[in-house]
Amino acid sequence: MNILLIHAHPESRSLNGALKDFAVQRLKSAGHLVQVSDLYGMQWKAIVDAADTTQRLSTTRFDVAFESRHAFENGFQSEDITREQEKLLWADAVILQFPLWWYSMPAILKGWIERVYAFGFAYGVGEHSDTHWGDRFGEGTLAGKRAMLMVTAGGWESHYGPRGINGPINDMLYPIQHGILFYPGFDVLPPFVVYRTGSTDESRFARICDELGQRLDTLFSADPIAFRPQNKGDYDIPALTLRSDILPGQTGLSLHLSGRNDRNLK
Repeated sequence: MNILLIHAHPESRSLNGALKDFAVQRLKSAGHLVQVSDLYGMQWKAIVDAADTTQRLSTTRFDVAFESRHAFENGFQSEDITREQEKLLWADAVILQFPLWWYSMPAILKGWIERVYAFGFAYGVGEHSDTHWGDRFGEGTLAGKRAMLMVTAGGWESHYGPRGINGPINDMLYPIQHGILFYPGFDVLPPFVVYRTGSTDESRFARICDELGQRLDTLFSADPIAFRPQNKGDYDIPALTLRSDILPGQTGLSLHLSGRNDRNLK
């Protein structure tokens, strides 16, 4: 299978760098083809601007969405954007690897998403009607592919637990897993998270690699997170709210996971 690993850490000798090297070797040893986009090594341009297109739709006002669509549809995208899109289309699975900085991904990785996820490629895809609101959240260009996060965090696991001060880790990663990966169609696997990175000695690193290796070995067999598809009946369209007869009176991010006690689901 083809696997793309997006690596976002500035130091190759860091824990992230070592885990990236381990993951690539493990995947290749299993017979997979692997490409790595090392964003810092590539000196990836993180900001969206007019240089992302070789031929502007308008020279008086830079409208990000319309210029993105114009460039994508007409072959006017900058070469670095096109190369990364081609990698995504090539891949059967994508791994986003990054340290958790200020409750999110590093800016360089967010910039990769903003530039590569062009209008017409990752969003703005599909019909919009009273029964179908675009090919997204379970559908889209990247449907049928798998994705997983490899994340490191300096805090303790309890800090990211159900009652931890940082909030539950799955809530924190929800914008990435649901909004960046599930949105264009990926089947999203549970994240692999390493906590207390500053306390990693050789023996702990070996244990981490053993756990990561097991996760990589099941990349194509493990059950994905059961996010609810947008256009399969659970949501009112075009309001895009969960139907009132599903878990009535309840709110929160967990509503968007199926397989819960949907007693009133008809």
